Amino acid sequence: GFIFQVASFQGVAVRSLSTSSPHDHPEHGRLVYKGNLAKTVLGVKFFSYSTSIFNLFMMPYIMLKTGIGVESLLVQGAFYGLIGIFTFVTPVTLHLLTKGYVIRLYYKDEVDTYTAITYNAILAEKATVFHQKDVKIPDMSKMFTTFYAKTKSMLVNPTLFPNPQDYNHLMGYDKSSIFKFEDLE
Repeated sequence: GFIFQVASFQGVAVRSLSTSSPHDHPEHGRLVYKGNLAKTVLGVKFFSYSTSIFNLFMMPYIMLKTGIGVESLLVQGAFYGLIGIFTFVTPVTLHLLTKGYVIRLYYKDEVDTYTAITYNAILAEKATVFHQKDVKIPDMSKMFTTFYAKTKSMLVNPTLFPNPQDYNHLMGYDKSSIFKFEDLE
């Protein structure tokens, strides 16, 4: 399933390098942001998924060799519970924490829309298109959320915007100033 998908996805990225930058998507607009942890997030999720698959395949073997299957139901339940936590809870938690991590953000000036690229549950890139007016800033600072695009939480690092003006516009800070420079003249 997904191991093949990741391999083929990387193949696509390598192929597109020869013609142009893999991040050139004129249909999304201009690239205004690139998350520096994209490879780390992908690597950690991939490692977590692969250990979960390994656990699933090894469980019957371990039970057969150790004879846990013959032991009491309590021991069996505890064993399944422990393996279950590592097999399912860890990848699900990782996905919930990283699903809003923005790998790349594009902006289309003429329509004032953004396209955020994130990783979905099967480690493929997912595009979310939203308008600047859809951006909501959480009342209190949240650990894995910089802003909400409609209802989806998104995480960006403000210092990674090459042009700070792009970040200010995304967050709507350029509109909320008490007075604009034109007013001073």
